[in-house]
Amino acid sequence: MTGLTTHVLDTASGRPAEGLKIDLYRLSGEAREKIKSLATNSDGRADGGPILIGESFLVGEYELVFYAGDYLRAQGTKLTEPAFLDVIPIRFGISDTAAHYHVPLLLSPYGYSTYRGS
Repeated sequence: MTGLTTHVLDTASGRPAEGLKIDLYRLSGEAREKIKSLATNSDGRADGGPILIGESFLVGEYELVFYAGDYLRAQGTKLTEPAFLDVIPIRFGISDTAAHYHVPLLLSPYGYSTYRGS
């Protein structure tokens, strides 16, 4: 499989993060071009497969923006104001359009982790 995918897990609750808003941007220097907005499904993933695939899956720099604060508040999590983690941007590069890039987010109110998954 080729393309870009993500998966968000709420490590504080031990469940997939359903309904978390994500924006995807293509970067060019300081410029950001919004490519897509989506919300995670009941499994914490994007519906319909890869976020980027085919002709839109290009070599370059990208940013996934995860709206963690909105998600956590909707789950009833009491956050400080301002929240310690509200909007989480993850910047990464795609150098091989024949490969699969999986960018998961492991989320809690006071920490997160990401990596290039499979």
